[in-house]
Amino acid sequence: QVQLVESGGGSVQAGGSLRLSCAASGYTLRTYCMGWFRQAPEKEREGVAAAYTIGGRTYYADSVKGRFTISQENVKNTLYLQMDSWKPEDTAMYYCAATPSTMTCYLGSWSLRHKYNYWGQGTQVTVSS
Repeated sequence: QVQLVESGGGSVQAGGSLRLSCAASGYTLRTYCMGWFRQAPEKEREGVAAAYTIGGRTYYADSVKGRFTISQENVKNTLYLQMDSWKPEDTAMYYCAATPSTMTCYLGSWSLRHKYNYWGQGTQVTVSS
């Protein structure tokens, strides 16, 4: 049974950094297309970043490119999202997602929610005053 559990959310000051984690179980993370999504209040859930390790591919939304970094640690079967140069508009609930369809990470569809089969429960990140 595939399970994803996010952690690491909290408050962060503008310009600061935070790292989110997504612990995966029930499958080998590096064989899947993995994504990070976020959803702000009254907004659609949007793709932030995605990675397919074996294929050596990573993708980022324009809004986070150069500030966020997606990575994974195979020994721990854990996905990370390092968030630097934090902006207030980055405030959202962050979710990790997975799909065994690795073509999702090849066909430019990495940011489409319906392409992912498994989702975590989310972790909230807010800007601190």
